[in-house]
Amino acid sequence: QWQLVEFGGGLVQPGGSLRLSCRASGFSLDYYVVGWFRQVPGKEREGVSCISSWGGDTNYADSVKGRFTISRDNAKKTVYLEMNSLKPEDTAVYYCAATQYYSGSLASKEYEYWGQGTQVTVSS
Repeated sequence: QWQLVEFGGGLVQPGGSLRLSCRASGFSLDYYVVGWFRQVPGKEREGVSCISSWGGDTNYADSVKGRFTISRDNAKKTVYLEMNSLKPEDTAVYYCAATQYYSGSLASKEYEYWGQGTQVTVSS
């Protein structure tokens, strides 16, 4: 069974940092483009960042540029989202997703495989 699993969510104070991890079971994540998305109840899912299978191409939503960094370690079959200078408006459930072809797209419809999500709460 193909599955993506997110790790690393939690509660952090404004200005703090968290690192999310995404791993796959049932398939080799290193052949796939991976995106991070987030969703707040009552709002549409928002694309945050994506990275090509080889790691050389990345894209970020304007709302996180300069604060979030996406990376991957294909030897560990893991994709990371390093989140710094967190703001209360970053509070959401964060999902990782995978697709085969890189286009830089942050549209959720472009991604075929999804994790269950991990909660990130930024609050004092």
